[in-house]
Amino acid sequence: MKKPLISAILLSLMSSSAYAGSAFTDAKDSVDYRQAAFQLIRHNMADIGDMLKGEVNYDASRVTQRATALATLTTLPWQAFAVPGTEQGGGDAKAEIWQNLQDFNSRGDKLAQDALALKAAADSGEQAEVRKAFGAFARNCKACHDDYKN
Repeated sequence: MKKPLISAILLSLMSSSAYAGSAFTDAKDSVDYRQAAFQLIRHNMADIGDMLKGEVNYDASRVTQRATALATLTTLPWQAFAVPGTEQGGGDAKAEIWQNLQDFNSRGDKLAQDALALKAAADSGEQAEVRKAFGAFARNCKACHDDYKN
């Protein structure tokens, strides 16, 4: 039972980028899409961060749920930056994204890898491992914001 489920999840994760590229009707639609993806990333990240800071009770099950979501969500926004005209679409994205799209996309790939590491840490049940993986995830997120977000 687990193998077919895992296979289906992996297939959907690997193909989500391909589907996303064809899902946009125009540049504004791609901006809305990427902003929604980032909002969901921010929400899931903030919940884990609040637990690690002790602002809310640490719940290992909820951390795993949030980390699992992040492993998927961090694969979503990047295709939306390649839609023609999206650099004119508004939002908080700096023009430097399109001047350095290869670097930007590599940072997106790294964020997705960091999210997988966070999920593995959450699956381990070890709060210290979650803290370490979350720190790497958050630092990568912040570094990209420093360079590419207004």
